[in-house]
Amino acid sequence: MKGQDLLAGAARAATYNMALQLCIRMMTFILNGVVLRYISKELLGVVNVRLTLLYTTTLFIATESFDQACLSKIENKDWRQVVNQMWLTFPMSIVVCFIFGSIWMYGLESPDPESIPYYGVGVLCFCLNTIITTLARPHFIIGQCHLFNRLRVVSVALSELLKCVVAAFLVIYFPQWGLINFCIAQLVCAISYSSIYYAVFYMMIKNKDLEETFVFQTVGDFFPRILPDKPFIDQRLASLTGSFFKQSIFKQILTEGEKYVMTVFGVLNFGDQGVYDIINNLGSLAPRFIFQPIEESGRLFFSSLFTRGQSLQLQSKDSIELVTSVLQHLLKTVTLIGCIILVFGQPYAYLALDLYGGSLLSSGAGPLLLRWYCLYVLLLAVNGITECFYFSIMSKEEIDSYNHKMLLFSVILLGSSLFLTQIFGSVGFVLANSINIGCRILQSVWFIHNFYKDSSYQPLKGFLPSFSVLGALALAYCTTAFSEYYLCCDGGNLYKLLHIAIGGVCLLCVLVTIVFSERELIQFVTTRLWGRKIGKTN
Repeated sequence: MKGQDLLAGAARAATYNMALQLCIRMMTFILNGVVLRYISKELLGVVNVRLTLLYTTTLFIATESFDQACLSKIENKDWRQVVNQMWLTFPMSIVVCFIFGSIWMYGLESPDPESIPYYGVGVLCFCLNTIITTLARPHFIIGQCHLFNRLRVVSVALSELLKCVVAAFLVIYFPQWGLINFCIAQLVCAISYSSIYYAVFYMMIKNKDLEETFVFQTVGDFFPRILPDKPFIDQRLASLTGSFFKQSIFKQILTEGEKYVMTVFGVLNFGDQGVYDIINNLGSLAPRFIFQPIEESGRLFFSSLFTRGQSLQLQSKDSIELVTSVLQHLLKTVTLIGCIILVFGQPYAYLALDLYGGSLLSSGAGPLLLRWYCLYVLLLAVNGITECFYFSIMSKEEIDSYNHKMLLFSVILLGSSLFLTQIFGSVGFVLANSINIGCRILQSVWFIHNFYKDSSYQPLKGFLPSFSVLGALALAYCTTAFSEYYLCCDGGNLYKLLHIAIGGVCLLCVLVTIVFSERELIQFVTTRLWGRKIGKTN
């Protein structure tokens, strides 16, 4: 696939993923808004923090290293060996679930069985959720590599919708079942997700909707098999998987660090964990809805055009120019979005929490927590792009070296979390995460600088907003802060609506300033990402 076509496909994947993330987050918020009126904060904390952490941990450790390795660009890749290797995620998930399921059952403090019964059943069901999901992992990787973007959107959106509907229905009509309701919903989600992947590929093969160049022409091609002329798996991919596996453990700790501290050290009770998780979900809207899809598509784009482990001088000249341009403009794009969130998040944090959860969320440390989270979002935006570029081109030796640094980052995160939560409470988690992300940004930026230092390309130059945009953001902050002080939030609904309207006008002014001040960025987006110059992709 040519670079320009790949860029268009990656851009389309990002668009689909953004729509997907918006649907998922909206469904999640609706579900939380419904179930908050029928369950206790303690049960919400057990489900959304303790058990969800078990699921994300087991799934990430069982699949992430395989995903990273199999998506990497290597010479003479044999898709039969890729399929064989991806099927190893299934036995891997069983081993990981047994280990972590035992820890969650016997190594951690269990909830009060009187108020939250069936905790053991919950652990078992969330582990089964991971195992069932890995059954579709080879299909997922094939879809990712061949840009089957709609398939991913449909599979995740439909399965999450079913989970939300089932959970809400059971919680409303069978509240006495408690934790069992969420276990049933999780299993329905996993089964529907895997079934969609199997059904779609089966129908495509049966109806011969696949191109002749597509490497999978029969249903049996999606399953492991002994290869008469080659080893069962590619040793190069196996070696990469081993390196990425060590990295995935540290990356998971860094990603879910605050939840591990809550779970292992019990710095917050289950009720406070439930409230923190809701606010965390609200604050993570932008990272999950906007930045994560951009990061995933960027990783696919960078790893497909640059050969892993080679210096800049050995890469294709056309690829260098295209990748450098994309890297620079993606950095500026996410930086602008992060700055907007930081500026407007300060005067609207209290109102957002009050509208969503009432005094349960808007009282106490909730608004302050969300305001600090807006700064964390800006750091996440920059780190997502720099790190996805970094991870896409590192050699195996650099991956192994980076694993040691990830260990240091993990220690910094856990140590700062324990220390800062003693002083600032739940806000300390956000501050600790910000420190950790800042360290990772410095590491990635240093790598990018050294990668390009002997060339005329400077992707890190010029990704900061222009002075006119910074001025517009500063003026918008002063105006909305003034509006919050005089209009929000005890004066009634009319004053709240006026405060929202003022924010909308300020946001429009900032966007207009960006359009006129960042012409190069706007031209890049309209012509190279979405314009007709690239052509169509399937």
